[in-house]
Amino acid sequence: MTDASDKPSTPPAPSPPKPQLVPTGYRQGIITAITVLLGFSLAFWRFWGFESPGHWNARALFAAVSLVAAVTLQIISLFRALRIEDDEVGEYRRTVRWFIASAIALLVGLFAAMLDAALGS
Repeated sequence: MTDASDKPSTPPAPSPPKPQLVPTGYRQGIITAITVLLGFSLAFWRFWGFESPGHWNARALFAAVSLVAAVTLQIISLFRALRIEDDEVGEYRRTVRWFIASAIALLVGLFAAMLDAALGS
């Protein structure tokens, strides 16, 4: 007969590691940056796309598509930044990448619009 003390003891299951959280204020900062850029994008899009004189051509269409892509990426970034999961460092970094992609798309659209205005129709 075996004694109860002879049984191998199993260590308790390790608890899952706590996710690393972003420092306080980072989410508020990126949300502010996204909304500022989104406000500028929408105001520029309204003026350039609807109020400024001129004719549509391939350059203008490329600029408009870039601006639509930028606004779409900014809205996705804002949605991601407002989620609770964005407190985790990995999720926050992905949100920042979405935001950087939107800023690049915006710069491409602005450059295309500037080029279109400079070359005229």
